[in-house]
Amino acid sequence: MIGAGAAGMTAALVGALEGLDTILCEKSDMVGGTTATSAGTIWIPGSRQSEAAGAPDSIEAAKTYLAALLDEDVDDSRVAAYLATGPAVLDYLQQKASVAFTPPPVHPDYHARPGAAIGGRALGVLPFDGRKLGPDFARVRPPRREFMVLGGMMVGKTDIPSLLHPLRSLENFAKAACLLARQALDRIHHPRGTRLIMGNALVARLLSSLKKHAVEIRYQTQLTELIEDEGKIAGGRFTTNDSDISIRARRGVVLATGGIGWSSELRSRLFPNDTQRYSLSPDSNTGDGILAGERAHGALAQDIRSPALWMPSSVMQQPDGHLSVFPHIMLDRAKPGLIAVNSGGVRFVNEANSYHDFVEGMIRSHRTTSSIPSFLICDRSFIRDYGLGLVHPGTRDLSAFIKSGYLFQGDTIAKLANEIDVKADALAGTIERHNRFAKSGVDEDFGRGASELNCFNGDPANKPNPCLRRIGPGPYFAVAVWPSDLASSAGLRTDANGRVLTSERQPIPGLYAAGTDAASIFRGTYPGPGTMIGPAMVFAWRAAMDIAGKLNELGLT
Repeated sequence: MIGAGAAGMTAALVGALEGLDTILCEKSDMVGGTTATSAGTIWIPGSRQSEAAGAPDSIEAAKTYLAALLDEDVDDSRVAAYLATGPAVLDYLQQKASVAFTPPPVHPDYHARPGAAIGGRALGVLPFDGRKLGPDFARVRPPRREFMVLGGMMVGKTDIPSLLHPLRSLENFAKAACLLARQALDRIHHPRGTRLIMGNALVARLLSSLKKHAVEIRYQTQLTELIEDEGKIAGGRFTTNDSDISIRARRGVVLATGGIGWSSELRSRLFPNDTQRYSLSPDSNTGDGILAGERAHGALAQDIRSPALWMPSSVMQQPDGHLSVFPHIMLDRAKPGLIAVNSGGVRFVNEANSYHDFVEGMIRSHRTTSSIPSFLICDRSFIRDYGLGLVHPGTRDLSAFIKSGYLFQGDTIAKLANEIDVKADALAGTIERHNRFAKSGVDEDFGRGASELNCFNGDPANKPNPCLRRIGPGPYFAVAVWPSDLASSAGLRTDANGRVLTSERQPIPGLYAAGTDAASIFRGTYPGPGTMIGPAMVFAWRAAMDIAGKLNELGLT
């Protein structure tokens, strides 16, 4: 197994549980990959866990939803395999390992289409105590530092109200006190907090299970070439800190190195112009698996709608030299009192839609009007209530953000327009039009606040629309956002068991791909939260089971 993200760790764990001798090779000195910095959500329709939590979901409803997004591509055998296998994978990992999920009450799909779910389909991983890993806690890739506070404390969405308003209620005070006390104790013995949630908890749970089953993990072991022997992939050649080595594989090799990542070759070949500058992948993700798979005659699937899953991100150079690339997931874009505009000073998208759809709108707009970067516009009260990117809610002194060039300020709309070089008259008209929508509660241009997803990420206390509030009076503020890839959709063509296919759609004996090394089954669309990690783990499971010869007896072929 090559690559220690969710896919590679799952494949190695399942292989070990099924009696295979597995070796997990990881290029960096940490496990987790992109998963470690993600929300750790897994999109699995029809699970027993959702039914037990009182949020039942059906596979048939999910197929209806996917058909509305994928059209005839919903008939891909991989989609059927994914839907049929997902619930079994959840049960398997919960029963045989320490990997457990539960659905939050509400976590909507990203599109208002027939069959969409409001809750029960996206499941979150249970928190994990990093202290249980002992010294291997240091092997878990930390979250992005922009999402940690107080020297390395992870903060989830449900933690924010208690931390921001600890005196608002006894419950808030008790929760905030517990979080802060735990963090203070953690920092005595650890470089960061050991209360792990979201993607960090998933990675830690997988690592704990790998340790329990004595799976060998070789760190700083980078794939350079696959070994072919009599028409079969029989292992790989690797570079380590000490030497170049070869590792033979009797049964199979699973590529799970993190997809396109920072590979300049793949980014220039596959990504649209002006979208190649920023990535949210770890810098160790450089397309090694995909490129090695291509050299072994694997086909790169490019007949998809988007080569990547996108995130709008703002960028700030920190005083210590660190470049903060902040993903605008849902903490500001959907909140009332903010709009996004292009260089023409006009809106181009529903700001409260999913991050992927937001950037897709940015790319479409860029074809006719410069929209990369785009600008998020708000007033001072918005920053007070919700924050803006790296500026936390309630921040009073904005001078450091303004001085760095991260935050633009104008006492009037015309002055702000001059600061960000957009058309002043158009921007004034856009804000005036938006303010009319805020009064009526109806966004006549993009329908903001009309979907379950919009309302979920908006402010329910804001009436009549949780996503619309008047902008003004000044001062006014803006932050530039750029497309950044959260993960790749383009990848090696695979079948329902994760076997890599040639351009003639024939499986390459002994070679598998999972995670973002494999082309997305959703073909560049983004159905909902967890639709990257879900397929990564399900097809890693199927690949390991196929290598072990167990899929037939399970009736999941």
